[in-house]
Amino acid sequence: MRQRGANLTDIVVLVVAADDGVMEQTMESINMASNAKVPIIVAINKCDVRNAKPADVLVELTEIGLQAEELGGDIQTVQISAKNGTGLNDLVDCISAQADVLELRTDRSSNVEGVIIDVP
Repeated sequence: MRQRGANLTDIVVLVVAADDGVMEQTMESINMASNAKVPIIVAINKCDVRNAKPADVLVELTEIGLQAEELGGDIQTVQISAKNGTGLNDLVDCISAQADVLELRTDRSSNVEGVIIDVP
C-alpha cells in the first residue's frame, strides 16, 4: 500500500518520532518515496516529550542519505508536536513552499484531499 501511495502523491510528509528515531518502516517509506522520485518533507513529531532527541533524528536521517537543509542538504524538516500543535503552521509552510517549487496548482474553491497511507 505504501508503494502505491508513493506513486500517487506529489509530496511525502514523513513523520518520525523524536523519541524513537528512524525505524524500519521509516526506511521503507524513504526508499519508496525515493524510487517514485517524490520530494520528502520530514516532520519530527513528539518534540514535546521528555526524551525527545530531534538532533539525533537529523543525524540518523543523514546516515541513510537524507540530509536536512539545516545540515547543508536539501530535505526540509520541521519539529512538531501533533499533541499540542507546536510547529504545525511551520509544517504547512513547508508543504506550501514545496508545492510552489513543484508548481502544483488547483482551483482554490475546490476541496483539498490528503491521504494517510500507513500508521504503524
